[in-house]
Amino acid sequence: MIEIVFSTNNMNKFKEVKLQLPKDIRLISLKDIGCYEKIPETETTIRSNAIQKAKYIKEKYGFNCFSDDSGLEIDNLNGEPGVNSAVYAGLEKNSKKNINKVLKKLNGKKNRDASFKTIIALYLDDNLLTFEGICKGQITKKPIGIKGFGYDPIFIPKGFNKTFAEMTLKEKNMISHRGLAVNKLICFFNKLRPC
Repeated sequence: MIEIVFSTNNMNKFKEVKLQLPKDIRLISLKDIGCYEKIPETETTIRSNAIQKAKYIKEKYGFNCFSDDSGLEIDNLNGEPGVNSAVYAGLEKNSKKNINKVLKKLNGKKNRDASFKTIIALYLDDNLLTFEGICKGQITKKPIGIKGFGYDPIFIPKGFNKTFAEMTLKEKNMISHRGLAVNKLICFFNKLRPC
């Protein structure tokens, strides 16, 4: 049994990742280790933010852990909102306002290509590893669907005709940026375990 802390206060993310992991990997929440403070996210890239969050838990609490940082990168907005995805419309991290800002900025634009990117940073003993997942797609002209969180209602992954917010969690995990990064993490753990 591998026990690992997932350094996130976002319980939607926690549920998504927990659903993907095999039963012999026990996911531990921040509450489980007594961490209730806000974890810093002050870096300028998705990768460095993920590393910062994992490093904080490893150094302060001593647990093997991983964290993720994700961002929506829109071609016609020069990669915005990117690392600022959660706070695009303000520090209150309001998903509806973030979505409205994206749709307003893309109003009248034909090219609506975008990518979701996730970087997972894993601290295991004294080693740091990172795993990347990218999902390409398009931004809709209006929110569609009620599932998921964040920008899910306005993102249609390539090869599909519905948004992340219209998919079940299982469907989304098979193709999403986070799902792809978590699969790489699982493959790494599988190599550590005897068959």
